Amino acid sequence: MEKELHTRKEQMEAFGRLLDILDELRVKCPWDRKQTNESLRPNTIEETYELCDALMKNDKKNICKELGDVLLHVAFYAKIGSETGDFDIADVCNQLCDKLIFRHPHVFPPKEDPDHPAEIHTAKEVSEQWEKLKQREKDGNKTVLSGVPNALPSLIKAYRIQDKARNVGFDWEERSQVWEKVKEEIGEFEAEVENMEKDKAEAEFGDVLFSLINAARLYHINPDNALERTNQKFIRRFNYLEAQTLQKGRQLSDMTLAEMDEIWEEAKKLETEQH
Repeated sequence: MEKELHTRKEQMEAFGRLLDILDELRVKCPWDRKQTNESLRPNTIEETYELCDALMKNDKKNICKELGDVLLHVAFYAKIGSETGDFDIADVCNQLCDKLIFRHPHVFPPKEDPDHPAEIHTAKEVSEQWEKLKQREKDGNKTVLSGVPNALPSLIKAYRIQDKARNVGFDWEERSQVWEKVKEEIGEFEAEVENMEKDKAEAEFGDVLFSLINAARLYHINPDNALERTNQKFIRRFNYLEAQTLQKGRQLSDMTLAEMDEIWEEAKKLETEQH
């Protein structure tokens, strides 16, 4: 049975309630009162990762909870901004609304030409238009890659760099061509490893990863999601290995590699049967 959703009025009242509570906390709670942009930043990163974890698991209950935690941080930063007189939550919302309208001329025709919305028919065209419009904005990106935040995790950053380059036509003519590049980079990495050149090997390994991420992009695979699926798969199998070992009254450190491999194969077989 689907949950009955709230009306827009109820949604706005709930958001207003959050702002009222935050106002009171900034006055009456010593911890909330002393928070700054700098002190909140680590917590924001943690909350964002917790939301991502819930999303990966498709855990609806926790997605709702973690969205609330992230929303609190958005409201908190806006509250701090209002206290310094720089901006408030209305400025945050209005800037976002203006940006969404400007970057979707196929949905919201420009005032100067309301009868001729942009001709956009595919998600790919929307993405390409989005990048072009970002560079036209007053405070927009001055170069194609300047919109990629330096603080992004390296794997995600590589994907975004390649995606932005693609939006201006810098891409393989045929996606199958990427495999020659992958093989080339692996060969160069192997050569540096054999030469015992650690610094050069690290650089070449970076090229291997970059080319594999490029392959993932070309085949419409999110590399971060793919790697996390493998992380979770390894954790499940290793936990099974550890549990089975303890059940036998032994420790992993006492097991031979052959014994561990045998239990590992059991874990793989069980997963296959369950799916």
